[in-house]
Amino acid sequence: MTTQNPPLEGKGLLKKPAHRLTKLPTYVFAELDELKEAARQRGADLIDLGIGNPDRPTPPSIVKAIQEAVGNPANHGYPNFKGKPEFREAVSRWMKRRYNVDINPENEIQPLIGSKEGLAHLSFAYIDAGDYSIVTSPYYPVLSRASWIADGNVHHLPLTPENNFLPDLDSIPEEIARKAKLFFVNYPNNPTAAIADLAFYEKLVAFCRQYGIVLVSDLAYAEIAFDGYRPLSIFAVPGAKDVAVEFHSFSKSFNMAGWRIGFAVGNAEVIKALYSMKTNLDYGLNSALQDGAIEALNHGEAYLPEIVQGYQERRDVVVQGFRELGWTIDPPKATLYVWLPIPPSFSDSKAWCRHLIDVADVVITPGVAFGETGDRFFRVSLVSPKETIQKALDRLKAKGIRYDS
Repeated sequence: MTTQNPPLEGKGLLKKPAHRLTKLPTYVFAELDELKEAARQRGADLIDLGIGNPDRPTPPSIVKAIQEAVGNPANHGYPNFKGKPEFREAVSRWMKRRYNVDINPENEIQPLIGSKEGLAHLSFAYIDAGDYSIVTSPYYPVLSRASWIADGNVHHLPLTPENNFLPDLDSIPEEIARKAKLFFVNYPNNPTAAIADLAFYEKLVAFCRQYGIVLVSDLAYAEIAFDGYRPLSIFAVPGAKDVAVEFHSFSKSFNMAGWRIGFAVGNAEVIKALYSMKTNLDYGLNSALQDGAIEALNHGEAYLPEIVQGYQERRDVVVQGFRELGWTIDPPKATLYVWLPIPPSFSDSKAWCRHLIDVADVVITPGVAFGETGDRFFRVSLVSPKETIQKALDRLKAKGIRYDS
């Protein structure tokens, strides 16, 4: 008796990936990589102002702390899921010193392998099929994609110049507000570089309290701020810890993007849910890296003025350069980015991006990479030396690129 083989899936022997993966929209950054590779194949000498990867080295005392920790056999076993007590205590002291926020190191802190994975894992912890997240748009991609991967829905709140790239909470339909489990905000904002004030946070906390929504504040650019501006913690609002958690990253503040270190702080119930999800999917933050993070939290403030000054100088070059090319722009007060409108003559941000690569060998990020709301904009990153940025601007000028072109 012969047994009939089951029908083959796709082009080969293997079955297809889960629909939650295949239904995701195209990842524009992958398309951008293809455009860059094609340009390099034709011999282009590209200047890439699209990436968001800090270009400067990690401060030496932090590197030294990690090197010494790697050699310590105590760090060679599995790390504790909750993180070293010394790490959690350093986080608690940092939050008190920098933001005057009291954080309990026992149950209000979760170490992360970079804040991105933590944001994704929190979505997996809360979102079931059919549930809603509220996400401001344009958005850092994981804020929406993690909910989609969990088979949830996302209600996008548009950020526009008319509202200073802050969401209109009054525009949220009552039905969505009642269904939503998570509300993601990111200020200082990637990609728009917008900032939020205390009045906005107060209204946001009240909204989430009214509907029982977990408020998730992504504060990745907490320390990259200019002209004397200091970003706020969501916990500047009294009682915010009743509904909120806040995500922090070492990537931008201490040039530690490759080390993959972050942490979440806030509501103990939400931190416990995040902890539970992570115990099932990873094995905690590398112990030696935690020792480096402790050094950064305890002594890294000494490096911050130089790091911030360098980005501010680059920001000024970008702002002045694009003003000379016809753009009207106010200097952003924070982040590693400048957010600009594409010229009216271009149909969308991808077409504008392709044009700059083809004509001037300059790479920027099309705004649609951060959602459809961003498709009339583009992002310029401040992670190249001033001289490189100026060279890119000179190329644009030489090729006659202007806002009204």
